Amino acid sequence: MSLLGRNYSKELNSLDHGSQPPSESSSSTTSENVHPAGEAGLSMMQTLIHLLKCNIGTGLLGLPLAIKNAGLLVGPVSLLAIGVLTVHCMVILLNCAHHLSQRLHKNFVNYGEATMYSLETCPNTWLRTHAVWGRYTVSFLLIITQLGFCSVYFMFMADNLQQMVEEAHVTSNICQPREILVLTPILDIRVYMLTILPCLILLVFIQNLKVLSIFSTLANITTLGSMALIFEYIMQGIPYPSDLPLVANWKTFLLFFGTAIFTFEGVGMVLPLKNQMKHPQQFSFVLYLGMSIVIVLYICLGTLGYMKFGSDTQASITLNLPNCWLYQSVKLMYSIGIFFTYALQFHVPAEIIIPFAISQVSESWALFADLSVRSGLVCLTCVSAILIPRLDLVISLIGSVSSSALALIIPPLLEIVILYSEDMSYVTFAKDIMISILGLLGCIFGTYQALYELTQPINHSMANFTGVYA
Repeated sequence: MSLLGRNYSKELNSLDHGSQPPSESSSSTTSENVHPAGEAGLSMMQTLIHLLKCNIGTGLLGLPLAIKNAGLLVGPVSLLAIGVLTVHCMVILLNCAHHLSQRLHKNFVNYGEATMYSLETCPNTWLRTHAVWGRYTVSFLLIITQLGFCSVYFMFMADNLQQMVEEAHVTSNICQPREILVLTPILDIRVYMLTILPCLILLVFIQNLKVLSIFSTLANITTLGSMALIFEYIMQGIPYPSDLPLVANWKTFLLFFGTAIFTFEGVGMVLPLKNQMKHPQQFSFVLYLGMSIVIVLYICLGTLGYMKFGSDTQASITLNLPNCWLYQSVKLMYSIGIFFTYALQFHVPAEIIIPFAISQVSESWALFADLSVRSGLVCLTCVSAILIPRLDLVISLIGSVSSSALALIIPPLLEIVILYSEDMSYVTFAKDIMISILGLLGCIFGTYQALYELTQPINHSMANFTGVYA
């Protein structure tokens, strides 16, 4: 029970409050149960580990192709700009939540609550009367985004496991440049997905972020090991990039934009992590440090990978690595990191859906309902990965729409609504409008990217697809 326990009575009390219907449950840990009894909250290091892990996902491996789509100069500069803008919007969201918590005398305000409370104070009568739909919208976007990432993780892990198993007989000890392999799969990839399923169900039974930080540490170690091997290879004998274009075609730049937006995966975890910290006032430092590391990693891997492989850059950088045991281990280590990251991304939709589910049963059945919902949601992501063809592109489409809304569109609009009546400066107002417009353009470009890729042949390069079978 130490790993599975939860103060259900407090959650049920909060759900039973007249002003908060069950379906409006928190998108993160509520103020009533921020720090469960007997737990001291997350330390700075634990929070940093979680922040790094929830931002370093499958999109990282597609960044060399993204830089290729933007150009050797425009790509890194644009990636830096998008990263800085994303972090700024995270800070806006934190400030808005803090401002509302002080105004409403609450310990914490989560993303959905911040949207609802801000709409309740806006001048427009229609928005005030429909403020609760702001909370519904944010919760829906968070669920779609995070479960979408989880489904992509399912496909990524199964695909890499299939490659490692079925390339074993042609993998050598000598690391030579990779040759294109044309293999006939021995087992359907769905078999590998079903093999992973029970392990993930057991993993998501762990609800405590402090306990999950142990697995996040393991994930960071394996990810660090795989990144070290990738950097060790791509930094050897980098050709002079005189033949690489500094600026790519504007049409391929649209594909870069969608990939870059998809890569920054951590906006949904910002408020939950802060709310679970032992000293929440230290979160700003953790955020700036963690996201600085993430942005530098993104730019270095994307730029060096493109410089190394040039026009031969593949959809995932692992496809450019030599087919030997040393570099096959990159797939294994990165898949282990993604496995543990699954539980972290799963935390947000679970915190939205489960409180409503347990409010429908008696307290004695609360734990059973909790575990059943968790198992069902994991099975849903697995079934989605099995049934939907080219799920990675479908999720990229959904993720581009919802991630752009959550990361770039909603936070600046919240700041306008909250601070407009408090002598908001024209500079801040103009800045927020510009960010929201850019986020809307990112949404459109991300949608364009996914739809464009969906029209291509099945073996066309995809920003988050790792298959090698012809």
